Amino acid sequence: MNYKDLREKYKNFIYRNYKVEEDENYLIITFNFEIEGLASFNPVTKINKKDILNNNINVEFRNNLIFHLGLIEMISYYKATISENIIIEAGYLDEEQIKYLKKLIFNGLGEFLYLNKINISIENLVNIKIEHEITYNRNIDYNGTGNLVLLGGGKDSNVTLEILKDEDNTILLQNPKKVHLDCAKEALYDDNDICIINRTIDKELINLNNLGYLNGHTPFSSLLAFESYLVGYLMNKEFIILSNEESANEGTVIGTNINHQYSKSFEAEKDFDNYAKKHFNINLNYFSLLRPLNEYQIALLFSQYKKYHYIFKSCNVGSKGNDWAWCNNCPKCLFVYTILSPFLNKKELVDIFNEALFEKETLLNIFKELIGVTGVKPFECVGSYKEVRYAISKTIINYNGELPYLLKYYNDNYELDLSYDFEHKYNEINNLNEHFNSLVRNELEKYV
Repeated sequence: MNYKDLREKYKNFIYRNYKVEEDENYLIITFNFEIEGLASFNPVTKINKKDILNNNINVEFRNNLIFHLGLIEMISYYKATISENIIIEAGYLDEEQIKYLKKLIFNGLGEFLYLNKINISIENLVNIKIEHEITYNRNIDYNGTGNLVLLGGGKDSNVTLEILKDEDNTILLQNPKKVHLDCAKEALYDDNDICIINRTIDKELINLNNLGYLNGHTPFSSLLAFESYLVGYLMNKEFIILSNEESANEGTVIGTNINHQYSKSFEAEKDFDNYAKKHFNINLNYFSLLRPLNEYQIALLFSQYKKYHYIFKSCNVGSKGNDWAWCNNCPKCLFVYTILSPFLNKKELVDIFNEALFEKETLLNIFKELIGVTGVKPFECVGSYKEVRYAISKTIINYNGELPYLLKYYNDNYELDLSYDFEHKYNEINNLNEHFNSLVRNELEKYV
């Protein structure tokens, strides 16, 4: 469908309200969104009441956090028509908060706009209108302790678990699969150490997608930011820790700001941290533990943690099945295989992936995208061009025997490049305090 026609026909997207209920086991949050003249949506988020450990909950403050979670949840539904106006009836935002939200929507939908060939400026994408009075008092008493650690099931979050193994941690999982639970249990966390959130997408959105309304990538990590902040408050935590690395800052389309990983970038992290400090103003700190590291260093560390090697999964294609598996035909699979290849031999890699991916000629085009010769990186969470080339160069130099197809292609067509010294880099531009910086540095120094 033509986006201009949709914007003309469905001018208003409305965030009506949210409802908070409790049953015996769950805190149940239901959001109410509407594309005026087309459809209404009621997505649901459930938090297990056993995980609500703050005995001094300020309900007004909690509800303000829930309202903010709805602001990010609504983006998945707004994108179906990218209406000219977002009308917010559920709560109040001042001009500075509106500016933050507009930037997040525009940059978070950057890939979506690019792939749907929507050429529009941040000023013209959406008008945000507030139809709610100021009712919220921001000053509350709060003294959190311990860490809330987001676990995704891939190599990065497992590296975070190992670095934090002696800390006071609770694991946060959203809609977990067996892989997530197995990784947590391998790190010696039991059910009492794990908080599970169940998030349900309204089926009406899926119906619209099937009918051809606009669809695409949304800033999911920003949703996790607001979701984890709410849970962190309910659990009386001091730190919310995620596992985004330095490489997430690199754009996907060369020469533009379009970045599949925008909501994982340091810019998005810093914007959220500043927003939370100003508008929530409690001692609950949000940061990525791996921001000082690059993907090469993370792979180096992960290669040492053998207990996760046959559990972890990162393939988004394979995650859609009942049993999460490596599909071995997508950019994510090839990237993870490549970045681990300097540290694991062929047998170890095949034991993980069940195939020797460097021997698959069908992956050549994806390989070219990963090394940066096509102008556009894969729209996946993959490392920078330089990191990929560095890993490939390392693997070729140390390879025993005849080079497999993809490595031979690289060796025949491009110069090997080991000039970056990725092992010893440390990105000082991060949100870690002295304690967490020392944990990361000490872990890295064990192996380099």
